Amino acid sequence: MKAKEILQKGKIIPVMIIDELQSSVELAKTLVNSGIEVLEITLRTKEALEAIKLISKEVPNAIVGAGTVLNAKQLESVIEAGAKFAISPGFNATLAQEAVKNDIAFIPGVATASELMNALEWGFKELKFFPAKLAGGVAMLKTFASVFNEVKFCPTGGISCENMNEYLSLENVLCVGGSWLSPKELVLTKKWDEIATIARQSLALISK
Repeated sequence: MKAKEILQKGKIIPVMIIDELQSSVELAKTLVNSGIEVLEITLRTKEALEAIKLISKEVPNAIVGAGTVLNAKQLESVIEAGAKFAISPGFNATLAQEAVKNDIAFIPGVATASELMNALEWGFKELKFFPAKLAGGVAMLKTFASVFNEVKFCPTGGISCENMNEYLSLENVLCVGGSWLSPKELVLTKKWDEIATIARQSLALISK
């Protein structure tokens, strides 16, 4: 699958931090059954790669990818784990080269016009805008739209169900990402019904 196709699968991508491998499958099933198909597992914990592998096997309806991919070695690892896509918080040429070589859907992060131009040089037109709130939020994305009208974004960082529609209303935003869909305390206490409620309510709040 191409990056644009993945980002168009749903308006919200949960940014998932996996602290306990055994809970990862149940969390993924809860989100998918609640209507969220694309899952981003961040490489912030030692369980992340195994979680990608396990969810890819146990939850076939999920489109599982890796977030917080920082270098080419990590990219190689997530591909081996079965990730369908990779997201990085920033942009560098070595990582871009590895993504092109492996033909994986790669969504690099940008926060400035210069980073955006570098991404375009490598042919990447679907980008993560991060950290969205600190980097100028909706106003910055509107400015980007006037200059880089072929680029589409998935903003993350400071996104919540309270402000997501401000971003989703923009023509150059395909979807948003956020960690509010899988709160750490609810995951650790295995409150899957409450997580399902958050997911369904968030989807219901999206402006048509």
